[in-house]
Parts: sequence; structure tokens; C-alpha cells
Amino acid sequence: MLDHVSIQCADVEASAAFYDAVLATVGGGRVKDFAGQFIGYGVDGVPDFWIGVHTTGEGFRESHVAFRAADRASVRALFQVAVGHGADVLHEPRVWPEYHPNYYGAFVRDPDGNNVEAVCHRAE
Repeated sequence: MLDHVSIQCADVEASAAFYDAVLATVGGGRVKDFAGQFIGYGVDGVPDFWIGVHTTGEGFRESHVAFRAADRASVRALFQVAVGHGADVLHEPRVWPEYHPNYYGAFVRDPDGNNVEAVCHRAE
């Protein structure tokens, strides 16, 4: 149903460094880059997650973005890379049975304070 999602960043360069690193762990990467002001990430040449300069609204409103991982090791890898880039930990990787028996996820904050999740829906 979704075509793409975009978030605004206070410091696009810092956010780009974060997302370049963490999205590589789940198979994603930069697909488009408009002069470092707006950057599209995705797989197979299709940008479906965008970051860009904060241009509208006042203050900060947290967004939650979940990135699908192929396996639990990728969830752990995204978490470790994010923490290595200084991300605050919201929830370490674990099974979330309240969502469903195989929901394995980890949650961190990106450089702007957004809730970034890596999730795998497969059994170990």
C-alpha cells in the first residue's frame, strides 16, 4: 500500500551517515541523492524511504519507522551498527510475542530522535 515514507532531519549529513550504515545491514542503500538535501534509500533501485532537510513545522514530532530484515541476525546487526553510531537504545533485540510468536525486533533512536526498528517475522 505504501509507496514511500519521508522524514525531515535537523542534520541531514548526520542522519545520512546513520542510515547509510544501518540500512546496509538489512540490504538497503542510497538510491537517490539530491545534493545531500534529500536522500532516498531502498533496494533494487527503488527509493521508498527518504530523509531530507527540516523545512516545515515547529519543534519535533517523533516518527516510527520499521525496516524489514530477512533474518534475526540482520536485526541484531542493524541494532549493533546503530548503537555503534551513538543511537540511544529503546529496546534490545528480542521476540515480541504480544505482536505475534515470531515477531523479532529491536528499537533505537536515530540522530533526530525518531524510533527506528528492525524487524523479522520469521522463526529463528
